[in-house]
Amino acid sequence: MTTLTGDYLTLDDGRPAVRLTRTYRRPVEKVWSYASDPAELARWFPSTFEVDELRPGAVIRFYDDPHLPESTGTVLAADAPHHLSYTWGADELRLDVEPLGDGDTRLTLINVLERADTAARNAAGWEVCLHALDAADRGEAEAPSGPAWKELYDAYIVAEFPSGAPVPGLDDAT
Repeated sequence: MTTLTGDYLTLDDGRPAVRLTRTYRRPVEKVWSYASDPAELARWFPSTFEVDELRPGAVIRFYDDPHLPESTGTVLAADAPHHLSYTWGADELRLDVEPLGDGDTRLTLINVLERADTAARNAAGWEVCLHALDAADRGEAEAPSGPAWKELYDAYIVAEFPSGAPVPGLDDAT
């Protein structure tokens, strides 16, 4: 059985989102680097992430994603070492880092969706990405194979996450 760690939610402003959390036995500053340092992001984020400075209004360049064309986003908020949000395509990505008081730090990733029907697809994708981050956090050079994206996607559909959006690389209508 595939274990899912994502939640589907509707934000106070009515926008759909998926949320995934991880807890790491690391200080806040280290987990912040997982969310904000391009060298750390390269270990788990699906695109190369390039930005001159993490400040509101800064332009982020995303490239080298096998399923998406090169694009740009905009930093919406940056409050080191606790919160970073930016646009990525038509979506918004929020990364929150919270100390838990016992040496652990929680990372919460919220993908605010342009369309609800992308929820299952995106949640499965973030599961794969965070699986790679978990492996990097354990010091593994490469993530061990975990559940495949398609298996996770199917499990999110069974969990009644909205679905139906085209899947880059699989559907003709991408």
